[in-house]
Amino acid sequence: MSGSGRPTRDQPRAERVQSLTEDDLQALCEATDAAILDGGGFGWLNVPGRQAMERYFRGLLMVPERMLFVARLDGIIVGAAQLVRPPRNNEAQAMSATLMHLYVAPYARGHGLGRLLLLEAEQCARAMGYQILNLDVRETQEAAIRLFRTFGFYQWGTHPSYARADGRTMRGLFFTKRLQDNERVVPAHPQASSVPIPATGPASVTGHSLTLYPAIDLKDGACVRLRRGEMDDATVYSDDPGAQARAWIAAGCGWLHVVDLNGAFAGKSANSAAIEAIIANATVPVQLGGGLRDLDSIERWLAAGITRVILGSVAVKNPELVRAACRAFPGRIVAGIDARSGQVATEGWAETSDMKAIELGRRMEDVGVAAIIFTEISRDGMLTGIDIPQTAELANSLSIPVIASGGVGNVEHLRALRAATVTAPGIEGVIVGRALYDGRVDPADALRILS
Repeated sequence: MSGSGRPTRDQPRAERVQSLTEDDLQALCEATDAAILDGGGFGWLNVPGRQAMERYFRGLLMVPERMLFVARLDGIIVGAAQLVRPPRNNEAQAMSATLMHLYVAPYARGHGLGRLLLLEAEQCARAMGYQILNLDVRETQEAAIRLFRTFGFYQWGTHPSYARADGRTMRGLFFTKRLQDNERVVPAHPQASSVPIPATGPASVTGHSLTLYPAIDLKDGACVRLRRGEMDDATVYSDDPGAQARAWIAAGCGWLHVVDLNGAFAGKSANSAAIEAIIANATVPVQLGGGLRDLDSIERWLAAGITRVILGSVAVKNPELVRAACRAFPGRIVAGIDARSGQVATEGWAETSDMKAIELGRRMEDVGVAAIIFTEISRDGMLTGIDIPQTAELANSLSIPVIASGGVGNVEHLRALRAATVTAPGIEGVIVGRALYDGRVDPADALRILS
């Protein structure tokens, strides 16, 4: 109990388990039953019965090549995943591990537990020296597929007759991800199963690494920064967007975040020449937002070299367009949620809707966007710090990544955001604008803190 007399709620978490109490075993079986009934892709098509399920998990813990990870909500197991290591006689594939049976019970979804499970298993595999993590999944498991793609898994193949359920044959998708920067030889069993897996370093204390997205906001062909989204309160930093793109890349940034401010107000691209100059000078991925309101304009910029497009106002006013774009360009559509005190703003922040940011985030997750960019407008350009509570709440309500934006003024703000990923692992990156341009944050320092 807390000092106020109310019960204390545990943070959602994922962990490896090497033994199960009776309560844990029953909770795990209940979660698995619910996932099977929901068509959650655990493997069983029908619930096998409690005794069979208990025998399965008790036996699983005795298999040296399998590791069991569980997700807990308020301390109760509500999901699981398995990491499978190659057997000792398979030295030819000793560098690879396989992720299997990742699921969260339907009654516990919406807390980011799928991301926590995947992150925990991936960090464990990396700490053990594995270079490659493989997985496969039914094509019907759309939420899981989005999760794997946003975690950087590459789909390398498709099996046309992968599984049969509900009277039909369905395809399977095969994914892989490299875990180590440099290839190296590892023994067939990097670590004996009897040895506890060590913590994976600072991430367990300070949160996981984040992507730095330097902002290039375009107004009348120049690079500017606004204060609180006001077009009349703009500071011009460069009249050469291409050169600015080269500068951020030379500083070590791996992404560029570009916004056509005029386009956001006009409802169509208004800084095309500047955007094309950025694309021509960029050797890293670029995401673009502002004024993209139809499939033709989305397709045009993706064909021109933009990696991801950001849909903002249209996400509120025309969600079917977002759904169609996600189907046409999977993994390349991001939703921009700009809020003023939790209420979604549209039309270049000129209008405020009645919709809550979390409600819109869930709608965008359902239609298939790859990520959410969340901006608290009252902080944007003010250098007073990110609204971490709002950002964390949104990240923990979704299973897709959330990119923080608005308010970074110094490196301590970045440290605070990185630390917040301990309890909000869905935060994937941060957009920084004015503080980088003003020199309040050095790009090298930011990259070091976020890595």
